[in-house]
Amino acid sequence: MAKGILKVKAKAAGGKTKVKMMAKHIMETGQRKDKKTGEVIPAKFLQEVKVMHAGKEVFAANLGTAISKNPYFAFNFAGGAKGDELTMTWVENTGATATETAKIK
Repeated sequence: MAKGILKVKAKAAGGKTKVKMMAKHIMETGQRKDKKTGEVIPAKFLQEVKVMHAGKEVFAANLGTAISKNPYFAFNFAGGAKGDELTMTWVENTGATATETAKIK
C-alpha cells in the first residue's frame, strides 16, 4: 500500500454526513517539460477516487489531466454516525492504488 495522500474531515449531524477531502497529489499532465533537461515530465494523475460507507458507495469521481494539483472534494451523504469509518480508494494512471480510512466525527 502506498503512503496516504488523502486528508479527510467528516462530520455527522442531522442524519447527514458532510465530507471535505483533499488529495495531496501533483496531478502532472504529461505536457510540461523539465526546465533543466528539456524532457517531457511523464503524466502522473489520479484517475479515480471512491468513498464507501457501510459497504455502500457514497462518492465517486473519474479524474483526468485537467484537474489541478492537490484536488479538493466536498460532498454530503445521507446517514453516517460519529465513529463510523469511511473507506477511500484511489487509482493513479501509473497503476498505483491505495485504500485509506477516516473516522466520522
